[in-house]
Amino acid sequence: MPSETVTSETVTSETVDRPDTRFSLPAIDDPASTEVGVILLGLAADQLLAGLGLAALAEDPTAITLLVDQIRHGGAATLTLERLVSLGLHRWQQERDAPALAAGRGAPLRQAWAQVYQAVLDRQLTAPASTAYLTACLLRSAEIDGYAGLGRRTTVRSE
Repeated sequence: MPSETVTSETVTSETVDRPDTRFSLPAIDDPASTEVGVILLGLAADQLLAGLGLAALAEDPTAITLLVDQIRHGGAATLTLERLVSLGLHRWQQERDAPALAAGRGAPLRQAWAQVYQAVLDRQLTAPASTAYLTACLLRSAEIDGYAGLGRRTTVRSE
């Protein structure tokens, strides 16, 4: 069995000051939504949009009433991934220029999540699922816009 050669990186004050971002445990006082966010950020764009669509549907009392009534009368409520993505795209087009995105710019992942999540909460009253999925979409806005076929984002900053 061949032996492995172990090399060490030269440690300088620059490498000591930089945090190791390969893996980090959450802070003990981080909200649970932060870890949920880390998981959501690993989903594909279509899955994020489908989640945003389902969350938006769940917040619409008229849509829920119609679905419940349809089921009560023996119908079936069928939701396809394509339909949920379509609903998510509609919600995304309404929210994509939200100023909340600027809140997390340049911050490490968990901090960016917490900042943008709070900015979304401060901007509107939404259910936790909508807040989480919208936060994930905002943090991955370039990929979501690319999937949606939307042009490049322009963010207006107020000084």
